[in-house]
Order: sequence, then structure tokens, then C-alpha cells
Amino acid sequence: MTRKELIDQIRLKESFLCIGLDTDISKIPNHLLRFEDPVFEFNKKIIDATKDLCVAYKPNIAFYESLGEKGWQSLKKTLDYIPHDIFTIADAKRGDIGNTSNMYAKTFFETLDFDSITVSPYMGSDSIHPFLEFKGKWVILLALTSNNGSLDFQHLEDKYGKKFFEHVLEVSAKLGSENNMMYVVGATRTRELEKIRNIIPNHFLLVPGVGAQGGDLEQVATFAMNKDCGLLVNSSRSIIYAGSDIDFADKSREEASKIQEQMQKILLKYKG
Repeated sequence: MTRKELIDQIRLKESFLCIGLDTDISKIPNHLLRFEDPVFEFNKKIIDATKDLCVAYKPNIAFYESLGEKGWQSLKKTLDYIPHDIFTIADAKRGDIGNTSNMYAKTFFETLDFDSITVSPYMGSDSIHPFLEFKGKWVILLALTSNNGSLDFQHLEDKYGKKFFEHVLEVSAKLGSENNMMYVVGATRTRELEKIRNIIPNHFLLVPGVGAQGGDLEQVATFAMNKDCGLLVNSSRSIIYAGSDIDFADKSREEASKIQEQMQKILLKYKG
């Protein structure tokens, strides 16, 4: 999916919602367990209930590969079921030496045909380049995450007071462009969003942490929205596990609708 196509979907749906399909078979409603593929059945219902409200789906790959071959089958069926005009993110956080990264890129861009993949930048540029070689695909680079452990490395300062995540942004922005690279920035890191926007004013940001993790959507928009919106705000557990009974998909839609309605107002405000 191109940048223009993504922006068009945001404008059409008046939404910049990304729904994380972090499907844990131990948490899905019990009545689905009688199906041959409970994980896919759960995902299918969630997609049917929310596809008009979101512009992206983000399966967390760990939840699928932990189930072995059946998990990979569930992932492939889920990906095939997602409408083609919705952006797909392989939340895999891969990052290795060049030839290994090339195999990861082939896995997620050719074999599975995701639009994008999350990548760890810790091993440097040669671990990122292979993902950028695929036309029409996106790298979503980890920049500033919202977990407590992010303080261990991401906020370390050099002798000039520049933080490690700022170096990541400055160096990596030269490797790709706003047309094939995005960045993960946690919704709970709103104090840093303005600084991040000064470094990368035009790139899209994938922002997890709204919902169950306590991130504030209004705050994120205030500091990080740009002229093209420039945001994909992810919510996972608060949407997909909004209900636990036979009507779980309806409950998921209700939760997604609340977020989309808030996004609609934000987009209108910034458009005006």
C-alpha cells in the first residue's frame, strides 16, 4: 500500500485506528473452541465487526508462532481475510544481520504479503536495508516504546544531552523515506512527541498504548499529528477483548466505534 492510498483511507473512514490482533487462544470466548481453527474464527468475527472503522490491522506474530504450524495457518488465513484496502502490519520486531533480515523480509513481504513489518534497529543499518528493498512495503522502526524497560537504553544521553532514540531517528531517517518508513512511538510518551516531530515531521507514527495501556488520544494528536494525519494509533486488548460471550464481536465494534468517533472529531478539528 502506498502512502497516498493509506492517507485516502484515513480520509474516507475518518479514522486512523489500527486494531491489534493479539489473539490469545486462552482468552477467546469458549464457544469458539469447537471450531477447527478457533483463532481464525475469532479474528474473522473481529474483522467483520470493525473493518469499516479502522485503517489497519496488526497481528502480533508471537501469538501465532507460539502455536506452531496451526498458528501460522491461522495467521495466513487471517491475512487473506483482511480487505485489501486495509493496511496490514506484521508486528514481528525482527532485526538481524543483513542476510537473515533478507529472509525475514521474504517471509513477511513475499510468503505472507504483509504491507509492513516492525523492525528493531539495534543492529544498525545493515539489518534495516533488506526490508527497504521491497517496493510498496514499509518498515516500521522501533523508536520510543512505552514499556518500563525502555528507560534502560532508549533514554540514555550522550555528552551533548541527545538521547539514544533521537540518534535512532536521525540516522534511520536517511536510510528510507516518508514513503516506506514509519516509527513506533508509545502513546504514553507524549512529552517526547513534539521533539520526535521536529526530527521527523512527515513520517507516519505507529502509536501503541491507547486503551488498556492508558495512552491519551487527544494528547497524541496534539503533539504528533501532521498535515497528512501521520498517525496510526493502535488499540488491541481494549477492543478485541471488550466482550467474552457470544456477542463478543458486537462489544468489540462498540469499543472501536468510540475510538473512531473520537478520531473523527480530531480529524475535523485539525482539518479546520
